[in-house]
Amino acid sequence: EVQLQASGGGLVQAGGSLRLSCAASGLTFDDYAIGWFRQAPGKEREVVSCVSTSDRTTYVADSVKGRFTISRDNAKNTVYLQMNSLKPEDTAVYYCAADGKFGAVAGGTSDYWGQGTLVTVSS
Repeated sequence: EVQLQASGGGLVQAGGSLRLSCAASGLTFDDYAIGWFRQAPGKEREVVSCVSTSDRTTYVADSVKGRFTISRDNAKNTVYLQMNSLKPEDTAVYYCAADGKFGAVAGGTSDYWGQGTLVTVSS
């Protein structure tokens, strides 16, 4: 059974930092692209950042560019999302997703989704 476990969320003041982790099991991690998504109350889910299997290709949404960085550690079957200079509008539930195709991850049609972790940024 494939499992994606997101963690690292919490309450932080504006300007602060958090690092989210997505730990994967039940799949050959090296063969999967991983993405981070978020959904704020009353809003649609949006893609935040994605990374390819080889870590050579990444996508970062304009809304977080320059503040968020995605990385993967294949030895630990984990993808990270380092979030700096957080803003109140970053408040959302953050999810990670996995798919064998980078395009599917970036397009939000991944095969596998994890439970979310809540990030709350206070002003």
